[in-house]
Amino acid sequence: MKTPLITPEGLEKLKAELDHLWRVERPDTTQKVAWAASLGDRSENADYHYNKKRLREIDRRLLYLRKCIDDLKVVHYSPAQEGKVLFGAWVEVENDRGDRKRFRIVGYDEIFETKDYISIDSPMAHALMKKEAGDQAVVKTGAGEFVWRIVKIEYQK
Repeated sequence: MKTPLITPEGLEKLKAELDHLWRVERPDTTQKVAWAASLGDRSENADYHYNKKRLREIDRRLLYLRKCIDDLKVVHYSPAQEGKVLFGAWVEVENDRGDRKRFRIVGYDEIFETKDYISIDSPMAHALMKKEAGDQAVVKTGAGEFVWRIVKIEYQK
């Protein structure tokens, strides 16, 4: 089960994707389907089959985005968050070997196409929640337990 939270930037991206799919992609693909259908025999018409499939994918994504956007709760920055790892935080951590990682804790729908975002539902995020710089977090995964020390916490304002 994914936590229905999102940052304001993440919500804007989802709305932009919805708008692009509805106003650009869907009309274009619908026009291609109509053109391919007008050519006659559809049974061996690759353009027709490909664009019908693409139209179903677009419609499925539109349905998901509409429902998702309605159900999500936007979490805005608050000065009270400073100093603690909470939703929307940029966190830098280090392990005993000196390996460092920096990432932002965001909602599930924001982690795709961005390699330095992790989901609030991930084991790392769960282990770090409400901790402060200097604290250690034990991250429990299927591969074992890993200890990370929080080096820095920042928020986009």
